[in-house]
Amino acid sequence: MRKEIRLAGFGGQGLILAGIVLGRAAIMHAGMEAAHRQSYGTEARGGASRSEVIISDQAIDYPAVISGKNDVLIAMAGTALTRYIKDVKPGGIVIYDPDLVLDVPKGIDATFYGIRAAAIAERLGRRIVANMVMLGALTELTHILPLDAVEKAVISSVKAGTEDLNLKAINAGVAEVKGLVGV
Repeated sequence: MRKEIRLAGFGGQGLILAGIVLGRAAIMHAGMEAAHRQSYGTEARGGASRSEVIISDQAIDYPAVISGKNDVLIAMAGTALTRYIKDVKPGGIVIYDPDLVLDVPKGIDATFYGIRAAAIAERLGRRIVANMVMLGALTELTHILPLDAVEKAVISSVKAGTEDLNLKAINAGVAEVKGLVGV
């Protein structure tokens, strides 16, 4: 099993941290292999940002997400969706924030899930945890990693004193998906 996940948006949304959390969850808490790559514009906050994570139960021989082979795209900006939608494999999953991505393409062979991550994060008290809302949604939608592995990785990855807020955000993402799919 090899799963390729791309998280894309703009600097300041915590997409790099989200990728790190996924990688740590896989390696440290789920007994799997993982590779993580990141990219962000020179202006960092507000510029393009991308985090790519490969999770596998076997050794990873090529540590880059392959065009057309993305299993999951998390898009937190319209430009990110436009740029990377072509890389989602047929039957893949696209998770996006409909408050940040206003133009969703039609006729794409993928399942789209609109998760209002920024609004959910604001209700929790800090918009910056929208990345963790998306990780919770990803975890519930794909079951690539167990929820407890993601939660443990969050605790060891986020700034001290923010663990509870980030865990609430993860669980809010899980709850949002359960509400969408009627689980």
